Amino acid sequence: MRGEPSCPKCGGRVRAPGLFADAWQCSAHGQVHPMQPVVPPSVEALGVVVHRARVPVWMPWPLPVGWLFTGAAYAGDDRSGGRATVVACSGPGPLGGMAELLLVAEELGVGLGARYAGLDGPDPGPGMRVDEAPDAKVLAAGRPTALWHVKDAPADRAVFAGEARGLWLWAVVWPEQSGLLMYDELVLTDLRDAGGEVDLLPCGALTPRLITPP
Repeated sequence: MRGEPSCPKCGGRVRAPGLFADAWQCSAHGQVHPMQPVVPPSVEALGVVVHRARVPVWMPWPLPVGWLFTGAAYAGDDRSGGRATVVACSGPGPLGGMAELLLVAEELGVGLGARYAGLDGPDPGPGMRVDEAPDAKVLAAGRPTALWHVKDAPADRAVFAGEARGLWLWAVVWPEQSGLLMYDELVLTDLRDAGGEVDLLPCGALTPRLITPP
């Protein structure tokens, strides 16, 4: 089964556009860009997300040694295109054990990043102290990009947020201590700009974090 679209903010059911509404509707959040069903990770599935996306599809590239691509999804429909994307990767953590990283790019107010971050959302809110120095920096599409540690997130994960290409960039890392990954000047590529080397992407099993954000 392919499943049904859901609300990017809460995962609840959504109503398709119809006679009385020209946009997808969530009973709790009103008009939304629908989250499309997550499919098992493959180069082909990632290509669908990249093709539909109107926002970046961020991935550490090349992947760190031992890391695998473990899923991707987007929020949007055939008319609007992908207004938010999420890519999941997993591999050895900096302090041992396994780590998981979710990278979300989204337009203001979509709410997908906040959902995976465990925040009420739809955006980082006061937990992101932009009046202070950034906590981490990544190289996103060749540009140094500042990220702030979002302080209000649940204790089991590390959440960072910032702006890249005029849109929200979220990085959510499990477990919390593996947030050290974000201090290593991670290099992110927008897969819409990537070439044929993506065909060699190592794929792992689908992470359940994409399906049921904790």
